[in-house]
Amino acid sequence: MKSPLRRTALLLAAALSSLSALVADQKTGTLDIHWIDSEGGGSTLIVTPAGESVLIDAGNPGGRDPARILAAAKAAGLARIDWFVLTHFHGDHFGGAAEVAEVIPFGGIWSREIPAHDPDGRTASQFPLAIKPFRAINAPRHALRPGVVIPLRSVAAGPKLELRCLAADQQFADVPGAPANPLAGTIPAKETDSSDNANSAVFLLSFGDFRLFDGGDLTWNLEERLVSPVNRVGRVDVYQTNHHGLAVSNNPLLIRSLEPTVVVMNNGPQKGGEAGSFAAIRGARSVQALYQLHRSFKSEADNAPREFIANEGNRIGADAAQCPAHRVRLSVAPDGRHYTVTVPSTGHEATYATAGR
Repeated sequence: MKSPLRRTALLLAAALSSLSALVADQKTGTLDIHWIDSEGGGSTLIVTPAGESVLIDAGNPGGRDPARILAAAKAAGLARIDWFVLTHFHGDHFGGAAEVAEVIPFGGIWSREIPAHDPDGRTASQFPLAIKPFRAINAPRHALRPGVVIPLRSVAAGPKLELRCLAADQQFADVPGAPANPLAGTIPAKETDSSDNANSAVFLLSFGDFRLFDGGDLTWNLEERLVSPVNRVGRVDVYQTNHHGLAVSNNPLLIRSLEPTVVVMNNGPQKGGEAGSFAAIRGARSVQALYQLHRSFKSEADNAPREFIANEGNRIGADAAQCPAHRVRLSVAPDGRHYTVTVPSTGHEATYATAGR
């Protein structure tokens, strides 16, 4: 008898085979980034100019989010996920990984050490059972530590490509020459976060002059430590909001220190997208555009203009499975000097110059 997980995988594979409208992307030397709708979970797919793929986080278990990830992988013409990278041990980030790996193999997994018990310290927890499928994925494992560079191939005629871990387990990479941050001490701290969000692995993706920041669900006080008293990150072009746009993250000190041109919020209709985060983003003078996976129904007056939002409807609970799950896509030019953000569901497309270093 097939296991429930295997039955889910077979159903996903059958569903994917029927999606004839999906056409594989033709690689043209670009670096492509897809923000996949996990209804307020995490799942960011990166396809490099060399055709390698990196999936950072894998949304929730249960078929819906894995199917959306697999659809994005199919559309990108992928036969496997070269690297699965996990920021932290919450179910909306690791939950879908095993179901995805049942259909499309992982070349390797990068994660922090799997905790033996619930990393949030709850006494009554289903964590050991929930993490079991992730433990069972058949792929080589690699330990994430601050300073680790995940090996990605650069193409001969293109600029250098790098995915570097800047922080993990509340430890930070040593960045020689990192400048003192004049904004240090300007934003008050919040209550200490004892959840695994505070342990999130943080990544900087670089391609020539282009730079993308992905901090998982890193929270307020750790965000400050990342850039204060010295700025270990520097300026970025694109900031993926931490923690889906929740206000316990997205410290204004972090956003102002990163000076992003574009912000992408991987929120759900009722998760993330809180007023405090919108205020922090709009308070950063560098920001030219905010993109959202969903319209936020938690702070409706703060939403970006309609054409910048991939999914408009208020899909919650069981209805979330019926959401069209539109994506936000970013494509960096082969020389790394400009990038284009598209929202296919609205027809929006805009090109931005990289800030340069």
